[in-house]
Amino acid sequence: MATKVQILGTGCPKCKALTRNAEEAIKELGLDAELEKVDQIKDIVAMGVMMTPALAVDGVVKASGRVLTVDQVKGLLAGASPTTA
Repeated sequence: MATKVQILGTGCPKCKALTRNAEEAIKELGLDAELEKVDQIKDIVAMGVMMTPALAVDGVVKASGRVLTVDQVKGLLAGASPTTA
């Protein structure tokens, strides 16, 4: 089962930077992950996020209000299942 990684934000430069870092972290870890962008304010607020960008893993918000580095994202994803290919 793929890990679901969500980037919450409206498309600002910081949101795009977090998206790039998350994509790189997933690639470097070799994870079977689905990356989803959540850009609707109502959906972001429904997840309890008041400051973007934010990152959620399998529906749980792990960080908000800052751009995580690739290594920080990798740390949050470390418990996710690696690709079995």
